[in-house]
Amino acid sequence: MKKMRWIRAFQLFEQFRKMSISTKEFDSAEAKAANLNEKASDFKLLIAMGRDTIAGRYKMNKWNLSVIVGTIVYVVSPLDAIPDVIPVLGWIDDLTIVGYAVAKLTDEMRKYKTFKENTAAAIS
Repeated sequence: MKKMRWIRAFQLFEQFRKMSISTKEFDSAEAKAANLNEKASDFKLLIAMGRDTIAGRYKMNKWNLSVIVGTIVYVVSPLDAIPDVIPVLGWIDDLTIVGYAVAKLTDEMRKYKTFKENTAAAIS
């Protein structure tokens, strides 16, 4: 049963990767970040990366952007392997998907942090 939930979570994630994302979903993701405990800062970084890429301020390949979109849409979607209405347990699958995205995007996240530091330094 538990294995089926994780399979379902990754199947949904793959579907969500093919979707587009709106400002409303970015905002909703920001609000849900608090539920992700130790992954909250990583998730907020993914949100910032997605916003900056879609706005044209940061460049990344489409596959990486699709991982971010899939992660955000998964976290904000009411369709989950474990519904979020179940406190704590409902966030475990979200944590898993965010952890997966962070593992896949470690290099891109490092590049983005450098980009932000350089942008901030150029403004100063």
